[in-house]
Amino acid sequence: MKQENLRNIAIIAHVDHGKTTLVDRLLYTSGVFRENQQVDERVLDSNDQERERGITILSKNISVTYNGVKINVIDTPGHADFGGEVERVLNMADGALLIVDAFEGPMPQTRFVLKHALSLGLRIVLVVNKIDRPGARPEEVVDEVFDLMVELEASDEQLDFPIIYASAVNGYARYAPDDDNMDMLPLLDTILKEIPAPDCEPNGPVALQICTVDHSSFVGRIGVGRLFSGTIHKNEQALVIKNDNTRYNTVIKDVFTFEELGKKKQQEVYAGDIVAVVGVEDADIGDMVTSRENPVRLDPIEVEEPTMAVVFEASTSPLIGREGDIVGARQLKERLMREAESNISMRIEELEDKSGVEVAGRGVLHLSVLMETMRREGFEFQVGRPRVLIKKDEQGRKLEPIEEATVDVPSEYAGKAIEVFGSAGGEMADMFQRGDQTHLVFKIPTRGTMGLRTRLLNVTRGEATMFHHFSEYGAYRGDFNGRKNGSMISMSTEKSVAYALDTLQERGKLFVGPGEDCYEGMIVGESAKEGDMVVNIAKSKQLGNQRSSGADKAIQLTPPQTFTLEEALEYIEDDELVEVTPQSIRLRKRILNSIERKKANKN
Repeated sequence: MKQENLRNIAIIAHVDHGKTTLVDRLLYTSGVFRENQQVDERVLDSNDQERERGITILSKNISVTYNGVKINVIDTPGHADFGGEVERVLNMADGALLIVDAFEGPMPQTRFVLKHALSLGLRIVLVVNKIDRPGARPEEVVDEVFDLMVELEASDEQLDFPIIYASAVNGYARYAPDDDNMDMLPLLDTILKEIPAPDCEPNGPVALQICTVDHSSFVGRIGVGRLFSGTIHKNEQALVIKNDNTRYNTVIKDVFTFEELGKKKQQEVYAGDIVAVVGVEDADIGDMVTSRENPVRLDPIEVEEPTMAVVFEASTSPLIGREGDIVGARQLKERLMREAESNISMRIEELEDKSGVEVAGRGVLHLSVLMETMRREGFEFQVGRPRVLIKKDEQGRKLEPIEEATVDVPSEYAGKAIEVFGSAGGEMADMFQRGDQTHLVFKIPTRGTMGLRTRLLNVTRGEATMFHHFSEYGAYRGDFNGRKNGSMISMSTEKSVAYALDTLQERGKLFVGPGEDCYEGMIVGESAKEGDMVVNIAKSKQLGNQRSSGADKAIQLTPPQTFTLEEALEYIEDDELVEVTPQSIRLRKRILNSIERKKANKN
């Protein structure tokens, strides 16, 4: 039976093609905000990191009501590192708005999210966004999307997709680029007309599959999912079937639906809607909440495996405890195990020797978002270099994760970009010209992507854009050379002095400025030559009682190079660590004492 007063849609797109801005406009059009109400831009990017990075990390549910029909909207991340979020929330939708930039056209992540939506049989509505942008080419972009869908083996029905032309920033959607309406109504009308109403059994047995888990400090875990059949009442008894087939009885304490920007408590919720339930203590992704008399079991939710792992350890820095409140190994382990409960796309397990906790995720960005969240909570810890997860095939040959990387670069730098990829084990798969830009596609081992963006920006004077996402496991491509230049390592635990830094900056790049706390074994710069060198950062000027001619020349220091978390993780070698505190990101050697380091290197 169709629930005609409901629609469930997911919004999918490449990073930065305007998903979250479009959702803002739908909220305005359906009257969620008053005309004169002060509202932040990108309302749904509510997490601090989402605002700073300008990307969506967590999928979110909202609803708008139009012409008496409730439209549940799921905003999904566009970044492939957060693909685990996209894969599972698409199970709640009946259709998807595919948003594509009218200038850039379909990009690599567009392919990634569209592939999942098509395989689930969702009805696609194409929204060509940013048609007001200079150089926009909406008609060509529609053809490119059609070609992409043919390539992804869309059905004939899916290929007959409706098209809307929009400018989310200016708040209009149109059936043709040259229409003159200035509102979003054509998009809302198209959703009601083209996206199928949920097909469900209102009178059948209760069947709710949990697709995301929310956390509340008051009620614990909140399971969110789509109610496929039946009606759930508050305080109703239910059966929970876990992914491993274990079962237990529970009582549903509260039920919510998503109304506008928040959750609304209900006495009962009906089939077809996206709902949240409280009362499933250890709610996990893929769990079934169903009736005790007629239990229903749906297919488990498959999520792609992690490809990269990093080890978190309690900090052993001499400066420990100065900036963060939480420094213990036990607290670090407890925090990571809590993350394991709510984050299905990460694999988190303690090492056998209990020296740390290994966290495996979908890429450096995925891992660094967790680190950034933890340092904001007041944790101090250290992490090693991320390593890729190697598999073996039936013949025992090593397989490693291979990424598909796409690069857009001004044509004069194309040769240099190809050279950079070649040195990192990349193989070119495609190349074509678009205006004065060259579009390059490479297959490259995940290991090769570490630090690649920085090198690419250096050779193209900052003009290249690069995206990469996991493609498949392929044959191991041999070992690569690491960083060529050695490190400058502090020999003592003291504050850095401008006089010492002045002489050191002639021998390489500095990572610290004057007056900073440094310690023995901390990396304070990069040497211009190969091989590490131990340096004295606290050397001060010898004062005599004669005045010499050059005595009072002012010291001019080049500003030190600073690292973001991702850059630091990609920069370090195997014998180095990144120390993460709420205020600082420091690089250090794994063994701090220089004599101990020499002994270890001999062995």
